Amino acid sequence: MLKLLARAKINLTLDILGKRPDGYHEVEMVMQSIGLADEIFLEKRAAGIALETDHAALASDRSNLAWRAADLILRRTGCAGGAAIRLLKHIPLAAGLAGGSADAAAVLHGINELYSLRLSLEELSSLAAEIGSDVPFCLTGGTMLARGRGEILQRLAPLPDFPVVLAKPPLSVSTAWAYGRYDEKDEPERPRTQEMLAAIAAGNRPEICRELCNVLESVTIEEYKEIRCLKERMLAGGALAAMMSGSGPTVFALMGSEAAARNLAAALQEETTAEIFCTGTQDAFDIRAGGK
Repeated sequence: MLKLLARAKINLTLDILGKRPDGYHEVEMVMQSIGLADEIFLEKRAAGIALETDHAALASDRSNLAWRAADLILRRTGCAGGAAIRLLKHIPLAAGLAGGSADAAAVLHGINELYSLRLSLEELSSLAAEIGSDVPFCLTGGTMLARGRGEILQRLAPLPDFPVVLAKPPLSVSTAWAYGRYDEKDEPERPRTQEMLAAIAAGNRPEICRELCNVLESVTIEEYKEIRCLKERMLAGGALAAMMSGSGPTVFALMGSEAAARNLAAALQEETTAEIFCTGTQDAFDIRAGGK
């Protein structure tokens, strides 16, 4: 049996450059892994895919990205065997944290190892891009600039360590809705991507915090006041910076110390109905060992 960690991500920047001929949006975003992770256990089976989850709201059929990842790699490589997958869910669902994508990436890695398929990272990334836009990033994680649909990746210098507090309010935001509303919006505040890249390269923590920007936040925050309230509460509670991740609804806070992160998390748990997590930024990792 293999045990793998499927790590969540946050967006330090998210910019939309326009609509593509294929119907997707052209994006440019700085993505960052965090320590919060699902646990995935993989075993060989004679044939087919069996997926078991510990979350009642999570499908265990072909609509699950982990199931689709297993099916894709087994079919494309002509592998004779199947896979039994057990998924312990710690990343909240539909949260803007790429939990499903992370699970799919872990399964690709795991089956490649389980059956000694010897696919390169480039070959795995090609399969990952067929499953979802965030899956290629989740294969290795760390700090990356993502372009295209999110599948064109450039490795950046590791982000300086930040404790991170996550708050996921009890609501769901449709990614398609958020992008559609963005298309109707006039001149939202946009990230200064080059300035963020320079701040990361220099390891300049204050500048990194200043350059956080997500064009979808201005769309989603107008519709869901809970997101605005969480962001304002985080900033009032000592966060160096706070922003919504992806299309939401999770809001994250970059903190100056682990003690400050724990204090803020405790206050949010007492004062809000959001799911609260204390974690930290994570450099590129070995998905099997789950380490840096």
